[in-house]
Amino acid sequence: MEQRALANVEKLACKKRDLFRASPLRYVLRSMLASMFIGFGVIVAFKTGSFFYLEQSPLAYPVAALAFGAAIILIVYGGGDLFTGDTFYYTLGALRRRLRWSEAGRMWAVSYAGNVLGAGVFALLIWTTGLFDESSVNAFLLSVVEKKMNAAPTELFFRAILCNWLVCLAFFLPMSMRGDGAKMFAMMLFVFCFFISGYEHSVANMCTFAIALVLDHPDTITWGGVADNLIPVTIGNWIGGAVFMGWMYHFANKLPEAKEAAGDPGRKAARER
Repeated sequence: MEQRALANVEKLACKKRDLFRASPLRYVLRSMLASMFIGFGVIVAFKTGSFFYLEQSPLAYPVAALAFGAAIILIVYGGGDLFTGDTFYYTLGALRRRLRWSEAGRMWAVSYAGNVLGAGVFALLIWTTGLFDESSVNAFLLSVVEKKMNAAPTELFFRAILCNWLVCLAFFLPMSMRGDGAKMFAMMLFVFCFFISGYEHSVANMCTFAIALVLDHPDTITWGGVADNLIPVTIGNWIGGAVFMGWMYHFANKLPEAKEAAGDPGRKAARER
């Protein structure tokens, strides 16, 4: 079961690589879609949570975490390309010699840049709607952003490792399941776990920060705060996906060289190239 899921990850990494080679622009657009889909999840989560936040209810964060699960469904079934998931896919693909490390690095950089662009475009679209102009609606979002921007870098780093470990599991484990209902439930459960735990996701943060910056925000929310958060969070996310998922699963499931080549002639051909 696990080997089949890992084979699917390899195929997905190769599919993304082929798209990148054929059209970097299309790859960027898919990356933009992913952060926009997360933007939808951010809006739903904080819009829903704000009703409880205004009443000072302890349910504000759990309800927001539950609503945010819509984002991963949109990404998986809507075809977005997310940097955090790619840290797992491309690491496993490179370790199994399906793509070169230099190519993996370029795709990580382009995916991240596309996610940033998508977050900015989505924030501008939300700004034009005027739906978050009132303090009764945006207070919950701004309070969360302020805390994220003022957290200690070391704390953000380790929260980010744990976050992307869970997020990559949310993409990986459903690959072994049958039926879309079971897959959706598993994905939403893992996303709920990372959100409610207070972990840090770089793409979700950049979407949330972009929305906060286009609103009427307090002086404690700044561009400097964006960098202070995203730098340690991005590095932590990469480690969570590349080391705790990509390297860990590769090492734990590594076959002897002879069996590996015999079981997959395509991998042997790729190695010879």
